Amino acid sequence: MGHDVVKGTGAILTDEMIDALAAEAEQGYDLSCSEIVHVGRPALDGGTSASPRITIRTAPQLYKAVQDRAAADGRSVSEVARDALEAYVHVQG
Repeated sequence: MGHDVVKGTGAILTDEMIDALAAEAEQGYDLSCSEIVHVGRPALDGGTSASPRITIRTAPQLYKAVQDRAAADGRSVSEVARDALEAYVHVQG
């Protein structure tokens, strides 16, 4: 082999290991036994669908102030924005 194949763990795969993996793949996999893995962040409503994203523009000073306040409170800017939107909807509606 011309170069080492390295797993994510840092372990080097030997030629024998690669041959065994190739033979296993060539036999085929029974996907009915596979586990469904959801990638990405969890849905905000506790479900399995993606949460919608909202993009806004703001003045740099406001963004910096929100970043600073959120960091001081141990929160993310997204969490602060969600809370502000929830408060807005409940006051207006």
